[in-house]
Amino acid sequence: MSGATRGAKSGPALSLHDLTVAYDRHPAVHHLSGTLAAGSLTAIAGPNGAGKSTLLKAIVGELRPAEGRIEHAFSPREIGYLPQAAEINRRFPINVLDTVLLGDWHQSGAFGRMSAAARTQAREALLAVGLEGFEKRPIGSLSAGQFQRVLFARLLLQNARLILLDEPFTAIDARTTHDLLEIVARWHGEGRTVVAVLHDFDQVRTHFPQTLLIARELIGWGPTEEVMAPANLLKARAMAERWDDTAGICETAA
Repeated sequence: MSGATRGAKSGPALSLHDLTVAYDRHPAVHHLSGTLAAGSLTAIAGPNGAGKSTLLKAIVGELRPAEGRIEHAFSPREIGYLPQAAEINRRFPINVLDTVLLGDWHQSGAFGRMSAAARTQAREALLAVGLEGFEKRPIGSLSAGQFQRVLFARLLLQNARLILLDEPFTAIDARTTHDLLEIVARWHGEGRTVVAVLHDFDQVRTHFPQTLLIARELIGWGPTEEVMAPANLLKARAMAERWDDTAGICETAA
């Protein structure tokens, strides 16, 4: 569940090559290129509607690029993805332990029987996120912060090498945010590659040494203190405000 990653890679974890992702041929991410170093800890920041969540969905394969390509260093089973809480159905009748055990599905299969070892690791993951004793609680009875701890426990069990988090600290209490940020720092210390979409710029500056700043198009990608400079933030806001949502996708040159 924890410890050093299995055969940590050197070099790029992820490369984007002139990537455009669109909805109904209207670009949400526009001609984005860059490289994510293996073992890096990176925030994706930008104004509302900047394409941050769209980019994560393209990386995990939920959306197909309209142009360009994405190159992974890891297999799909080595990628952990946490979508926004609003996209997760908490009315499904499942308890906390079984939710965490879903992180082991790459090992057991979609309909496989969970091993005793997996159950032990799931309980250890719940202990690590501060939810010991919650195993039999239905997920619908949890607070927003408790449920986010469960989802982090599921990621702990998955033992992914590339971890993608979409607004993981939205609408949760300060104590939970602090505890989950400690888990993110632990993942980084273990050599995993972690990417998080964030809208809290103080969190970005304090906890994430690398930042990708986008406003559908690339504003900056590199050390946080350079990328999050006031001039770049003003440029990102201006680009977002003047973006034409009715414009069609750029056609690839012949």
